[in-house]
Amino acid sequence: MKILYFTLAMLFANVAISQTHQITKHNGEQLDVNFIKNENGLIYYSFNGSSEEVKISKHAVSSITNKQTKTTQKVSDKIVVDSKDDYKMVTVLPQEKTIGLKQVTSFTGVSTRTKGEPPIANQKQTAMRIKSKSASNGYPFVSIVDKGDGKYEATTYVY
Repeated sequence: MKILYFTLAMLFANVAISQTHQITKHNGEQLDVNFIKNENGLIYYSFNGSSEEVKISKHAVSSITNKQTKTTQKVSDKIVVDSKDDYKMVTVLPQEKTIGLKQVTSFTGVSTRTKGEPPIANQKQTAMRIKSKSASNGYPFVSIVDKGDGKYEATTYVY
């Protein structure tokens, strides 16, 4: 009888601590995880047997599937940038929201400065130039860090 109770306890304990969700990334990778929350453009989850929260950018995740109910929730669409004309599809992300994306290249430059233009217009022109350069190389994501004195550093990311 003890063996029966032990077997049943192990069976239910295994179900209770097993992964409940599957995260499918845009690069095809699938992760079996315990989903925690989707907040501020980041998805929080934990691995089996761990209480540590891991986060990933929502832009890297295609969908989350609940294994128990077999329901799938779409998180983001895959962005495909083919040419310089697709610069409007390039997404500028803050550095903290690039987790889970693969860093490709970094480049530096000088911000556009037009006499008589307000600073916000100059920032928009610089962002458009950076997005065009990223699009021409086929990179759908870019993170821009302003270095001061009109200089910047841009880092490009892919799935």
